[in-house]
Amino acid sequence: MTLTTTQHPLAPLTADEIDRFRSTLTALDLVGSSVRFAYVALVEPGKADVRAGLSIDRRVSALLVELATAETREVVVNLATGDLLVDRVLGAEAGHAPTFDADFDLGDAIVKADTGWVAALAKRGITDLDNVRTVSLSAGSFDYPDEVGIRATRVLAFYSQYPSDSVWAHPIDGVVAHVDLTNQRVLRIVETDVIHVPAESGDYLDPAVRGPERTSLKPIEISQPEGVSFAIADNVLTWENWSVRLGFNGREGLTLHNLAFDDHGTTRSIIDRASISEMVVPYGDPTPTHNWQNYFDVGEYQFGRLANSLELGCDCVGDITYLDAVVVNDLGYPTTLTNAICIHEEDYGILWKHTDAFAGTSETRRQRRIVISFFVTVGNYDYGFYWYLYLDGTIQLEAKATGIVFTSGYPGGDYPYANEIAPGLGAPFHQHLFSARLDMAVDGPNNAVEEIDAERVAMGPGNALGNAFTRSVTRLRTEAEAQRLAATDKARVWAVVNTDTTNRMGGHPAYVLYPEGQPTLLAADESSIAKRAAFATKHLWVTRFHEDELWASGAAVNQHPGGGGLPAYASRDRDIDGTDIVVWHTFGLTHFPRLEDWPIMPVDYAGFTLKPHGFFDRNPTLDVPAVIGAHGGAEADHCAHHG
Repeated sequence: MTLTTTQHPLAPLTADEIDRFRSTLTALDLVGSSVRFAYVALVEPGKADVRAGLSIDRRVSALLVELATAETREVVVNLATGDLLVDRVLGAEAGHAPTFDADFDLGDAIVKADTGWVAALAKRGITDLDNVRTVSLSAGSFDYPDEVGIRATRVLAFYSQYPSDSVWAHPIDGVVAHVDLTNQRVLRIVETDVIHVPAESGDYLDPAVRGPERTSLKPIEISQPEGVSFAIADNVLTWENWSVRLGFNGREGLTLHNLAFDDHGTTRSIIDRASISEMVVPYGDPTPTHNWQNYFDVGEYQFGRLANSLELGCDCVGDITYLDAVVVNDLGYPTTLTNAICIHEEDYGILWKHTDAFAGTSETRRQRRIVISFFVTVGNYDYGFYWYLYLDGTIQLEAKATGIVFTSGYPGGDYPYANEIAPGLGAPFHQHLFSARLDMAVDGPNNAVEEIDAERVAMGPGNALGNAFTRSVTRLRTEAEAQRLAATDKARVWAVVNTDTTNRMGGHPAYVLYPEGQPTLLAADESSIAKRAAFATKHLWVTRFHEDELWASGAAVNQHPGGGGLPAYASRDRDIDGTDIVVWHTFGLTHFPRLEDWPIMPVDYAGFTLKPHGFFDRNPTLDVPAVIGAHGGAEADHCAHHG
């Protein structure tokens, strides 16, 4: 199934619309032979216009890059009229567009033609360049004057012993090339004294490495003989009391819109738009060949364009519905990603249960959730993003990290910035830090955020035995106040409350964000990465909604010097108390790679939970039957017994 072609204002761009967009720019003489299309997206219309059901012209934006000069321009076209609404050249201080597919081949050709780089590999015993696999990686921003105004990359190399080898087992370490993609030259070669190339195979598909496959696992089959409980129409997914409009774009991948819950016939909004706005992977190895490594996988590489085509029985099991997605390639043409989004239901254990000795009853209900997911591959790592909606109104996002850890040559001894995961093979310490952008609309547009901490009470009058504890509630009233860290020792959570309405007990309906409270960015405050990934220095930011403020590290992240995105948005210190707000939540993993993470990494997990708090007047799942599909009889008696 493909995300359907409709004229709803939030419907994803279709292949036809992308073709019309490119044709319009070509007619305006903006698409030359050396122009490439970076991020291409629907310009989402104003929320009030969407709610009002107004007929809105479709607008499309793009970052166009002139490869010959590295000039980046932002354009916006009205598809209905063909008018060019925006045509603006970005200055060098504004950063560059995301990387292109061809950059990897170009970087490879440039370094292999450079005598200095070839000589550096020869020092490490590598002379057969045909077996060398290079990776051209985002350069960051480190005050090199010769990298201003050009598209730069940094090239690392790995050795391939045979065509299907896992090259990450054989880093040709101690050398990195700083490359000028614009003028197609090597700017400098940086070397250290690490010259060995780890030799042990990391080919996890090789029977000699893997060993014989186990035969003890018996099949598990998941079936829904009466079909699924959800429906999709006009890109809107409905399941039980939930409804959500699904979107997809080349930068963020999956987006959720107009997430709402039907509460006894009343549709109640919760989130206007949810997505992963940014992700950064900062590495902690300070050697000159690795100290620049930090990758913004959304802003520099674009999740959506890297989405996998999912396979039944492998990525998703059960009664599965897949949706295709359309993205745009470097030349501005549409590309269809088949089975990019996976949707299915799954049992999730106990929903609620009680055995009541007085009433003589024993009742059990099963929890169920609907799963909306997609998976991306960014170089060596693979990431899955799973949105879960539960029967009881809970919302969850789970990120799954797997793939292959980035490797280096281990320098020996008790090296403090990497672990040795195979003989001579190092895995530098690093983090995976995500920014979820949650455009909240709990029961409507006027929301506020309260920070809730568990609080000890001193022994004394009113607490004679010292057993009391309570909670403190602090309203975050401005953008400056709403830059917060988690505090697991205080069970700190953040409640997004509706300031206009009350529940039956007089409180404000709320959804509470439960953070996992893992470390934020561990790099020094003065570092380049701390300036560029400032979002990752706090677990929580709250900003006043603005339609142009979509990106946690800014619109053009590549080679940006820093300060873009959330620091710029929040610098206005706008009022956020009882208005249209956006909650930005940083979550993620701090990874000290284990031996067990090699040669391929089992999934590691990170995420957050949003739970209703006073949003419903009582448990919203009292009407869930004891056994799904059972109409009385002995089967139902197992889960619902009345003495």
